[in-house]
Amino acid sequence: MTEVINAQKPKKDRILCVSHKEDLDGISSAALIKQAFGGDTTLVDYPGMMDALAKIKADERIKTLFICDVGLSQKNQDEFVELLTYLRKNKVKITYIDHHDLDNKIIKRLEKTKVKIIHDINECTTVQVYDAFKSKLDDHAQFVAACAAITDYMEDRPKGAKLLQIFDRQFALISATVLTFNIVGHQKDSDYLLYLVDELAESKYTHEIPNTFEFAQLQVAKLASIISKVKESTKKMKNLAYMEVLDSGASGAVNFVLGLSGKDVGVAYKERVEQGIYAVSIRGSKACKLHLGKIVNPLATSLGGSGGGHDKACGAVIPKDKMKKFLKEFNAKL
Repeated sequence: MTEVINAQKPKKDRILCVSHKEDLDGISSAALIKQAFGGDTTLVDYPGMMDALAKIKADERIKTLFICDVGLSQKNQDEFVELLTYLRKNKVKITYIDHHDLDNKIIKRLEKTKVKIIHDINECTTVQVYDAFKSKLDDHAQFVAACAAITDYMEDRPKGAKLLQIFDRQFALISATVLTFNIVGHQKDSDYLLYLVDELAESKYTHEIPNTFEFAQLQVAKLASIISKVKESTKKMKNLAYMEVLDSGASGAVNFVLGLSGKDVGVAYKERVEQGIYAVSIRGSKACKLHLGKIVNPLATSLGGSGGGHDKACGAVIPKDKMKKFLKEFNAKL
């Protein structure tokens, strides 16, 4: 008698949140999803985002997927839709929560595959996560969302402002700022970033997470030393100022490039040697009337990179040999 052994399909029981690792909005979004639904977290940066999502295709246990605070660019949006369509066919329940500029055609294509989209460019992602799932969250989640709104410069938006009003402003500001310095300073330490997600999901205040203030002090000292370098190294074009960063993150230097140059647009970029690219951070002053993210997205794509973001804060990934061209063409569009 021959026995037929059915290879059992793995049980679909895994909940996963994929979120942005480079700022407090991404980390906090992941923390609130964890508090509301449990499950695992994968943190990504923009250069590594599509690779991380592609890995999920092979995981047959995934039942529910949340994707938070990762904006799309012209370069990756079609691949993103295809990937999510594949996962939907495999009965994965998907919620995409974001506040970056998003092509309407992409929204329609995702909705067609029954991906749940929570998308508002006027509120940071964590505030939207809080708003959508507050029945599953504790009161402390309001504080986590208010801090995220501060660091994404969105604490003056309707929902963000309402959450911030609950707390003492200085208390929220220092908590948000210290957390941000810890996140920026630990970009190469994924375990630490995941630990922060866990601590915030457990409703810890910043000062209750060991050594956060001490670490922030070290980061502040590093930033202060950048100021003199920015003054020496910043170069100016007609409509922007730019600087290549060698020993800190580009995002730390870019606000100094903007502020110290007196230009309306500041650009800082840092080489990622192993990927053969420059990671570029871009900021606009209050006087800047253009939507920088909408300019950068097609421009970066045309040069074989990717990019996008908000009106006054965005980023790009540019192939190493195209960086000069990017600066020249970006300047011409301002």
